[in-house]
Amino acid sequence: MPVYKEMSKEELLQEKTALEAKFEEIKARNLKLDMTRGKPSAAQLDLAMGMMDVLNSSTDLKCEAGVDCRNYGILDGIDEAKELLADMTEVSKDNIIIYGNSSLNIMYDTVSRSVTHGVMGSTPWCKLDQPVKFLCPVPGYDRHFAITEHFGIDMINIPMTTTGPDMDLVEQYVNNDPMVKGIWCVPKYSNPQGLTYSDETVRRFARLKPAAEDFRIYWDNAYGVHHLYDDKQDNLVEILMECKKEGHPDMVFKFCSTSKVSFPGSGVAAIGASKANLEYIKKQMTIQTIGHDKLNQLRHVRYFKDIHGMVLHMRKHAEILRPKFEMVLNGLERELGDKEIGTWINPRGGYFISFDSLPGCAKAIVAKAKEAGLVMTAAGATFPYGKDPLDSNIRIAPSYPTLEELEVATEIFVLSVKLVSIDKILAEKE
Repeated sequence: MPVYKEMSKEELLQEKTALEAKFEEIKARNLKLDMTRGKPSAAQLDLAMGMMDVLNSSTDLKCEAGVDCRNYGILDGIDEAKELLADMTEVSKDNIIIYGNSSLNIMYDTVSRSVTHGVMGSTPWCKLDQPVKFLCPVPGYDRHFAITEHFGIDMINIPMTTTGPDMDLVEQYVNNDPMVKGIWCVPKYSNPQGLTYSDETVRRFARLKPAAEDFRIYWDNAYGVHHLYDDKQDNLVEILMECKKEGHPDMVFKFCSTSKVSFPGSGVAAIGASKANLEYIKKQMTIQTIGHDKLNQLRHVRYFKDIHGMVLHMRKHAEILRPKFEMVLNGLERELGDKEIGTWINPRGGYFISFDSLPGCAKAIVAKAKEAGLVMTAAGATFPYGKDPLDSNIRIAPSYPTLEELEVATEIFVLSVKLVSIDKILAEKE
């Protein structure tokens, strides 16, 4: 079939009639399909069920240091949990603090602390004369943007390229504007595009010369071990070491968690940073908590044992996720590959597929899919304030539905893309 834009009005109307008949047929099935978020499926959660048997009433609940994990103590996490998450994030265990179950919680705390108490002795952001600014690579992670919006921080869009954020723009803002205090990054298998920052991009980050002494890179390495393939994996240069080499050891906060490794509601999260940053963070933590859940830390260490155990576990996740990603990607290629009404990226890891429709169509496509029972992440969510200037980006989350559900969901999605695109092309021909 020819490219839609090259078809005559009559051919497009004929195509639309045929597609609408298919759409109505699916709509009549009253389906309820959920692709709103990148949630692990029940099959993925089942992989870690053995963790529930690691600790019981007769287990020795002392960590390697001899501390009873049932009791108070060890503010920054047991050593063996530090070792595991340090290996997961490729930093030294001396550069890590273990928190509770959520890295998002740590990011919120980190921004909140900066607003109320500043960063390592700098003026608290709430006492500055001008509004604080954050750089936001787009499309990006909606929950990052929600945090900075919540605190009234001005967000600036930075376009993503195939090698990471547009570093010319990043350097321009960071090196010249003292009110730019941070940048959100998902550097490996990014949310939603599945892109990994190139070596040169990471090194340019490390070479930044911020106008603000309290500027920090918020490096959310959420998908560091989330490969889809054994033989095709992206590699990411380690940012903490690069910053240290360039004489900026304090410039980065590195976040991670096992939320999509073990259990999303009961994982272990951590922050990696310079020793100076960590000492400052611990001063707040002593007010905030006497320590996080050491039994959960112990449970994770006893189950995975070390990073090799975690890598083997993640291969099992990949075996469940890979066919789902391939089903969606094959469907997009088969149905839309020759239509010139959308583009997408084939990721090697992470949790999402990023789809770009014709400009002005994303919201209508998501609404159309909902008519047939497929609920997706709101169009615009991948941009600050929920405003995609081109109204074109849609985040596809294949992880949660079963393969059977995903097959139908993909059919609904491509039908919605075709119908909305035809309407746009017809309107342009008028």
